[in-house]
Amino acid sequence: MEATENENTTVKNMETLECLQLLDENYIGRLAYISWGTPHINPITYYHDAEEKCILSYSAPGYKIEAMEKHGSVAFQVDDIRSIQQWRSVLVQGRFEQLEGSTAKMHLHRFAEGVQRTIAKKEGEAPKFIKDFSSHLQEREIPIVYRIHIKDIVGKFRED
Repeated sequence: MEATENENTTVKNMETLECLQLLDENYIGRLAYISWGTPHINPITYYHDAEEKCILSYSAPGYKIEAMEKHGSVAFQVDDIRSIQQWRSVLVQGRFEQLEGSTAKMHLHRFAEGVQRTIAKKEGEAPKFIKDFSSHLQEREIPIVYRIHIKDIVGKFRED
């Protein structure tokens, strides 16, 4: 872990393994994409699939999915903020891929189980059903399941 700017600063770089650990410990992040030439950022529920080196999530059909299909490149950020003096932040650059058929169904199941485990570790209580932590699956339309292939990952932290 090396300091940024100068030796007196308290903001430092995270090692890759620390970045991946922060992704593993959380289930809500912010997805950034370009739509109509403008950047957009939305909070999403996600699961970091360490085995496949990707972020799994899903969405209702709409402009977000259309924009990600069109541009492909996305960014994803996760933070753990305890105070102004103590925080960690990870930024992922990646490539969007929409999943279909049995692959989508398998990954949606993997997503649901992964988020349940993450919530259980973090909150001490596991939701019994995916609808307990996400609203889209209560709608009549079948959700779009997607993954973000991690191309690059960087993190910063501050601890005083």
